[in-house]
Amino acid sequence: MTTIPQLLFDQAARRPSALAIEDGDWQLSYGELAAQVKEAVGVMRHMGLSHGDTFGIWAPNCAEWIIAALAGQSLGAVMVTLNTRYKGVEAADILRRARCKLLFTVKGFLGHDYPAMLEGQDLPTLQDIVVIREEAGRGAFEAFLSRKATASNMTELSDKDISDIIFTSGTTGAPKGAMTTHAQNVQVFESFTDAIGMTENDRYLVVNPFFHSFGYKAGWLSCLIKGAAIFPLAVYHPKDVLERIERDKITVMPGAPTIFQTLLAHPDLSKHDISSLRVATTGATTIPVDLIRAMHEDLGIDDVFSAYGLTESTGVVSLCQKGDDFETIATTCGRPLPGTELRLVGDNGQDIGAGEEGEIWVKGFNVMQGYLDMPEATADTITPDGWLKTGDIGTQNAEGYIKITDRKKDMVIVGGFNVYPAEVEKALLQHPAIADAAVTGVPDERLGEVTHAHIVLSEKLSKEDLTTWCRETMANYKVPREISLHDQLPRNASGKVS
Repeated sequence: MTTIPQLLFDQAARRPSALAIEDGDWQLSYGELAAQVKEAVGVMRHMGLSHGDTFGIWAPNCAEWIIAALAGQSLGAVMVTLNTRYKGVEAADILRRARCKLLFTVKGFLGHDYPAMLEGQDLPTLQDIVVIREEAGRGAFEAFLSRKATASNMTELSDKDISDIIFTSGTTGAPKGAMTTHAQNVQVFESFTDAIGMTENDRYLVVNPFFHSFGYKAGWLSCLIKGAAIFPLAVYHPKDVLERIERDKITVMPGAPTIFQTLLAHPDLSKHDISSLRVATTGATTIPVDLIRAMHEDLGIDDVFSAYGLTESTGVVSLCQKGDDFETIATTCGRPLPGTELRLVGDNGQDIGAGEEGEIWVKGFNVMQGYLDMPEATADTITPDGWLKTGDIGTQNAEGYIKITDRKKDMVIVGGFNVYPAEVEKALLQHPAIADAAVTGVPDERLGEVTHAHIVLSEKLSKEDLTTWCRETMANYKVPREISLHDQLPRNASGKVS
């Protein structure tokens, strides 16, 4: 096994002039990327970052994100990713709980000033906020690299060291930080890239956000493993993506089903030559068979793979195989990763029979190390003999293919993002005019699902003002799309809304 930064240095030694990243007009070969990372290592070491420390990245997809991540990990520090849709209070909660020492962020992305959003927040361990990109360009990052540096010798790393902590939405209202190691990430995505047939000749448009496993691990990390070229995309617009696929000869582009639906629906689709696109992976929600067929026939994608995973499984549990038919790709999540085990378990804790529904349990090298500082939650999720309880209900056929049929956990998937109603309810109850709240999921044609808030007010407040407050307080994918006001919420004997 190896570590994530070592993947880069190995590629730089093997193919130093090969394209590593193209971000706008900024092109970095693998040799140049390795040199930039080493420069950043020296600066971060001088700033006091060392083995076992944590550092946060709160930024859109960009080359600087990757350089900061690899430099921090090269020092043996643990990366904590922050959702670019977070508001200041949400980001501060993650930074505080993860005890981050440094934060790398941006100014100007979609009009946001992330450092300003943290003003007034209690962040006792945060020693410095480093702006790595502003609207004006790369000047901020060049200024960071020009700071006083110490020797950039690499820290002695073990592949068993924790490489990252990614926070997931919480069933109890508090996000949980899933910890994974370098070895786990490399092994999982070596299997993943082998399965989808990635090579060093691929040009990968990373549409999915880097703060998510889909963009970070199934994205730029997968490129490092194969030596492929990374094309970060900060904001998704169908027209721009069609132009980029044509101009940059993109060959690989995973994304949620809505990504491909919007490309197929775009009126300019036929005006662009996107024949270079050969591989796509999708998942996160129900996939129509006709969409998979259209991705093949209308977008011209050679191989489409559906996959299933969660943050706690290092991003991947299962994926389809090359050559699977449209029906299999659309209606199943494929087979478990080679070298891992999967079982379906009934409410009594016993394995269920073939074809019956049960909770999906996973065991193997992809199971996280646990939740940060949450031993009880970890024990509830991972059994003493190493089985990860996913909270998803499904079936498995004779060929080993999994089909997700329901969720045991109370969760809503909004455009590919997991939202737990309890987390939204907890946020709503911080408003002084809200006496009680319950949040449910409702179907949505574009996003799959959205949240619907049922609210009891203690004083007069309009739905419009409440929605505005929500948008100021929580990430937009958590904001209830529908609000219903009630005199009281019906609750059963145990206090749950019925």
